[in-house]
Amino acid sequence: MDRRAFLLGAAALALAPRALAGTPRRLLALVTADLEARLVAVDLASGRVHRYLPTEPKPRSIETVGGTAVVAHSEVGLVTLVRAATLTVTHVLHGFGEPRYTAGHPDGRHAFVTDAERGEVVAVDVLRGRVVGREHVGARARHVTIDPSGRRLWIALGSKAEQIAIVDVTRPSRPRLVRLVRPPFLAHDVAWTPDGRTIWVSSGDKNELALYRARTLDVVARPPADWPPQHVTFRGRRAYVTSGWNGSLRVYRSDGHSLRRTIVPVGSYNVQQADGWVVTPGLGTGSLCILDPRGRLLRRERIARSSHDACIVHAG
Repeated sequence: MDRRAFLLGAAALALAPRALAGTPRRLLALVTADLEARLVAVDLASGRVHRYLPTEPKPRSIETVGGTAVVAHSEVGLVTLVRAATLTVTHVLHGFGEPRYTAGHPDGRHAFVTDAERGEVVAVDVLRGRVVGREHVGARARHVTIDPSGRRLWIALGSKAEQIAIVDVTRPSRPRLVRLVRPPFLAHDVAWTPDGRTIWVSSGDKNELALYRARTLDVVARPPADWPPQHVTFRGRRAYVTSGWNGSLRVYRSDGHSLRRTIVPVGSYNVQQADGWVVTPGLGTGSLCILDPRGRLLRRERIARSSHDACIVHAG
């Protein structure tokens, strides 16, 4: 899964200039309420619910792609596109088996959604609201990350993956499987560092991480971690790694050295960051934890019966 915040693409800005220009904008966490068929927009500064946005059933994962939030409804085979600036649903896309997670191209226009049932990665034009390409990458395609230049995807093939697929997306509408990599353990999450030098791979079966050198694909470090599975996101040279079973969020340096460990609710699996805020929602607890860049817990709010994923958006 790609847990970095992506810049608004010029094309996305051009689509809605009145919505984005000259209007005070809030920084919100947009959280999936899995059991309530809606998204919850939470003001990060106050922790208060700003708005509820009804969706199709079972919203699971969510990712910002330019000015769009991409929501995967894994259990019903749908993908919803939400315009972040106005918190409105723009498209509901069909034709998926089990859409899982999304990585956003730096152009702010193209999203890459993994489909676990069909073993595919699906390229979506989020501005036009249409599928523009598909590639078979392997069964149980799940967490996905994209390099900062927008040329390569890494996709974990399962929650305890024996293999990771590397996909060329130099032409975003024509993803192409390049090779498979076998990690040193059963992999879960994958995350490319903002400088493009390293890919972090978390484990589905061990208390450790693997750091790959992007240029050579060598494993350069295997730092210890809390209970698997772990999820990863980055801010500059810091990595934030959650362990849902442990109920912890660790902050690491880019070399894998652990800096801090913060207790969060058990079930806090996914993690994302943007603009100096770190958020981790609670599966089964409906919590949302808001942390600062150093990993210090600022707020813990209960905003749903269950919250699987969250992203950070600017909205009017």
